[in-house]
Amino acid sequence: MKMNINTIIEKMEMGDQDAALTALQDFNREKGQCFAFSAQEQEEREVGTRLGELALSFLKRDLQPSCRLACLETIRILSRDKNSLGPFSTRDAVEMLVRHAGLAGGESAAPEVPDADVVVEALKCLCNVALNSEAAREAGAQLGLVVGLAERLKQCRGREWSHEVRFFDLRLTFLLTALRVDVRAQLARELRGVTLLANVLDATLRLRWVDTYEVVQANAEDSARPPPLGREETERAMEILKILFTVTSDTNRHKVDEEEAATYRHLAAILRHCLMSTADGEERTEELHRHTANLLGNLPLLCLDVLLMPKVQQGSIEYMGVNMDSVSVLLRFVERRLDRGNKLKETLLPSLNLLTESARVHRETRKFLRMKILPPLRDVKNRPEVGSTLRNKLVRLMTHIDTDLKHCAAELLFVLCKESVSRFIKYTGYGNAAGLLAARGLMQGARDPGHYSEDEDSDTEEYREAKPLINPVTGRVEDNQLNPMEGMTEEQKEFEAMKLVDMFDKLSRDRVIQPMKLGPDGKMSSLDVTALRRLAEQEPPQNASDSDEDVA
Repeated sequence: MKMNINTIIEKMEMGDQDAALTALQDFNREKGQCFAFSAQEQEEREVGTRLGELALSFLKRDLQPSCRLACLETIRILSRDKNSLGPFSTRDAVEMLVRHAGLAGGESAAPEVPDADVVVEALKCLCNVALNSEAAREAGAQLGLVVGLAERLKQCRGREWSHEVRFFDLRLTFLLTALRVDVRAQLARELRGVTLLANVLDATLRLRWVDTYEVVQANAEDSARPPPLGREETERAMEILKILFTVTSDTNRHKVDEEEAATYRHLAAILRHCLMSTADGEERTEELHRHTANLLGNLPLLCLDVLLMPKVQQGSIEYMGVNMDSVSVLLRFVERRLDRGNKLKETLLPSLNLLTESARVHRETRKFLRMKILPPLRDVKNRPEVGSTLRNKLVRLMTHIDTDLKHCAAELLFVLCKESVSRFIKYTGYGNAAGLLAARGLMQGARDPGHYSEDEDSDTEEYREAKPLINPVTGRVEDNQLNPMEGMTEEQKEFEAMKLVDMFDKLSRDRVIQPMKLGPDGKMSSLDVTALRRLAEQEPPQNASDSDEDVA
């Protein structure tokens, strides 16, 4: 390999364009599929760097298109190596790549429209260096690269650019906005990125507006389910969704005015269409829906009512007179991700948050989700986490090792219970519910303030009959257990209690556990062993009536 590169360098240093073209094409064929670079010797790395410098210097010359393309292909291959980016990260190198990509303005602009293949290769090179080099991203920001990209994105309804050019324009925009906060802010504010990208998404999906906040595909009938998207449209749509996610990442941190709200509602209508669309294959469809759900989670809550606005049509899922198609798609997506079980945090967390917040502010959404997730309780023999229903799966998630995941699952169920502690325990069991209740200071069973409508919580016959026998900790009817203290004298009971205190003391001193107590505010606080001994020595309370009613 080292000898081959040296031979290529020798031919390029001769300056003969034809000889350089042949040598570069040989290198590109051999290394075109090389994406992993092992630790090379310093000398070998220096040889590769020299080849990159020569390829860049060749691009400054008046080359035939095939030679220009070969130079860019070589740069693309070499720029995959994160440790050999020196020649490609300078301002001059980035400016040259920008010019060949047709993105430069002013004096730096190319004298004519470059060859389409050259544009694509230059964009691929820019994507590599933007991903791997902070210096290159800095140079791109200084050169106003995102401005050139935005100008070309405005041409989204024209036919002059191929799918590959449009796709890598979007990929480069995503990398720049994801990795540089200043570029993200510039696109969002100065270049009105949300409006621009919503328009690009509209053009990509070829939409037709049938109402203020309702769209269909231009070549489709007005139906509940649009025809499948093509591969190219799906690829570009997902890149647009990813860019929009970055530029709207701080939307919920500030109040939006009427103009911004109208923009986000317009976008939400397009995103609803994305949710209702399918792609080429189940995996691609799930990926499209995941990116859509991620973005919906960034939009202001007041704008999400657009998801429920379309009229109920034949084939729609209707509840309380409202079209629930989009909510149903989100719910099916959540269940599929739960069934798969891998990468739950990345793929599930935004969707759970979206459903929770939608249920919190939209009564119809909450009631529909509750009907699907928490139907009237019939199974009282199994623990809430045992089984194959969506409730069982979400309750299992409440004890997941990842804190964010278990909090989101608990929060969704708590909101569906209208933040009623007794109802929450009824559906999840006190043991599963304890984490959220402790975090909210609700261990004593008070009801968290909430803005919810009054409605009935109709118990099934099975639940009413079994209710007195249900163990609130496990959430099921337990088999009769023998009383381990039966037949003991009071002295023996006290002796066993103090043995238990001693064990707690040892575990506490060894920092295995931290004894806690419930304070008057409903929150947990540390409990020292002295206080634990005092509690053990107190007289046990008389049987108290259970006043924790299941209030609707």
